[in-house]
Amino acid sequence: MGQVALIIENGELRIANSESKSLPIDKQVENEKVQQVTDNRSPITDNQLSSPSKIDLTHHIPTVISVPKDISKVVVPAAPSVRRFAREIGIDISQVRGSGSSGRISIEDVKTYAKTLNEQIRQGGFSSGGIGIVKESLPDFSKWGEMERQPMSNIRKKTAEHLSYSWATVPHVTQFDKADITELENLRMQFGKKVIEAGGKLTVTAILLKVIASAFKVFPQFNTSVDMDKNEIIYKKFINIGVAVDTDRGLLVPVIRDVDKKNIIQLSIELAEISKKARDKKLSLEEMQGGCFTISNLGGIGGTYFTPVVNSPEVAILGVSKSSYEPVYINEKPAELAGKFEPRLIMPLSLSYDHRIIDGADGIRFLRWVVNALENPFLLSLER
Repeated sequence: MGQVALIIENGELRIANSESKSLPIDKQVENEKVQQVTDNRSPITDNQLSSPSKIDLTHHIPTVISVPKDISKVVVPAAPSVRRFAREIGIDISQVRGSGSSGRISIEDVKTYAKTLNEQIRQGGFSSGGIGIVKESLPDFSKWGEMERQPMSNIRKKTAEHLSYSWATVPHVTQFDKADITELENLRMQFGKKVIEAGGKLTVTAILLKVIASAFKVFPQFNTSVDMDKNEIIYKKFINIGVAVDTDRGLLVPVIRDVDKKNIIQLSIELAEISKKARDKKLSLEEMQGGCFTISNLGGIGGTYFTPVVNSPEVAILGVSKSSYEPVYINEKPAELAGKFEPRLIMPLSLSYDHRIIDGADGIRFLRWVVNALENPFLLSLER
């Protein structure tokens, strides 16, 4: 008797007991249970605050019942299952408007909010950030020295936005391999003049167009797109392949259509024409759309390997680096070469793909198929 029962201070209700530290273990456990209940932050009415008899003081449990100053920002009327669902899909439930009685939030309300958020991201692009992407402000570089700001060109801006979207949404895997193109190079030099007379240029890229078109027939999953909104895979019956072209305005990717219906000479002529249009700023938007796959050949510049970014909504891209001669150990016929090292022209290849639709085993099978076709040029003559 004579002890202080309640202390009301700064919107908090305190039950005081100077002997709180010496509570028995069972009382401490009961104290923790009361604290868990208060963590739910349910509103406390004025009647409850003014009626101490309604509060169980049987054990004089020392605890603090916190009453937030702004209940509207803390209390979220939603069932535990709804809260858990919101956490699992990365939604801040305090931002969701409830449609139930007294603003109670349902799972459907959370789904509607998430769908609206996704639509806003699609319309605004990834330049303003997206789910799971934190946008950081740049520092003031002028503090450390002289600087100059220049606006992005339209091509550079679109490239940055598209590649940011592709990198953020596509789970990338890149696999590497090397192709011995010694024999292929001999054939290219032998028939190159004939292609020049026809108005084209017989390049490795032109040959790769035909190789990839043939590979699609064996690996149809590489000629697809993933529709996550409908949980569907789109298998394309046409074969259009984009080729990255380096221009003074940035990287452009014109698309060559119906690659499977054209021979290597036709592809060489069309590739030369469309590359020239890209460099002469005569390429239309339509000529850069509808691709199923992209080839990015940096062999003319240099480098060994690189990891190209998938050109979404495509699911794969092939990177080609500079070929160079390497000593290769020969352990097969002809007998006079067996057991010796020979200089061979080796071309590094990098295949990046969308891991949502293409597994690692299929990725390397596809790349090995391409390597085999390049190393055995006779296989190309069997294709139309």
